[in-house]
Amino acid sequence: MKTIKFTVISGLLILLSFSAKTQPSGKEILDRIDRNMSSETRYYEARMIIHGSRGNRTIEFNSWSEGDTKAFTEYTNPVRERGTKMLKLEDKLWIYSPGTDRTIQIIGHMLKQSVMGSDLSYEDVMEDTKLTDIYDSEITGTEYFNDTECYIVDLVANNPDIAYQMRKIWVDKNRYVPLKEELYAKSGKLLKRTELSMIEQIEERWYPRNIVFKDMLKRGGGTEFIVDKIDFNIEIPEHLLSKAALR
Repeated sequence: MKTIKFTVISGLLILLSFSAKTQPSGKEILDRIDRNMSSETRYYEARMIIHGSRGNRTIEFNSWSEGDTKAFTEYTNPVRERGTKMLKLEDKLWIYSPGTDRTIQIIGHMLKQSVMGSDLSYEDVMEDTKLTDIYDSEITGTEYFNDTECYIVDLVANNPDIAYQMRKIWVDKNRYVPLKEELYAKSGKLLKRTELSMIEQIEERWYPRNIVFKDMLKRGGGTEFIVDKIDFNIEIPEHLLSKAALR
């Protein structure tokens, strides 16, 4: 009897040990997300559909980026926005407006303003750093979201200057893509929510082609971000990621 009990207990301990080893840590999950979402260079053509309280409007643009420090965006439609350009270099952001033929730097409180009336702020545009660089993480559970089993990962910023001090992410267990995210202030107030869908395999990575952003402090139905075309690890002309490109 003692031998049987010992065998059963040993078996259970082995199973528990195996289960503990097979579940990744919070940091490992963030590493996998970063590998899916980040790249050395990237080019995409996209649309923002802004679902406002007075109706919808669509803005189209093309964007080039290098790592998480350089990015250039040019708006192509509608006509009144065509030719507007945005440049990010390190921690600085500039906007060129063809209507006024002026370039202004977005700094201080201006970073909290909405981009083109959308649910994204200029802070959101600036924050393209790898999650593992700015957050500590912990798996707090599992849950199904849109019929997909997900890890729930809680993130806490390791820098007081980060716009969102806390995040909660629902991460697809198999593809390691975030499917839902909640972004919080340090006080615990929910500021924004995102939902990601249309997940496609592009070469060795999984990437969402549709992201819905909702500013919880604004009225309206949120902003839908649709990626029509995307290329990773491409060669970008050096001048395109400089202030000269704004004009």
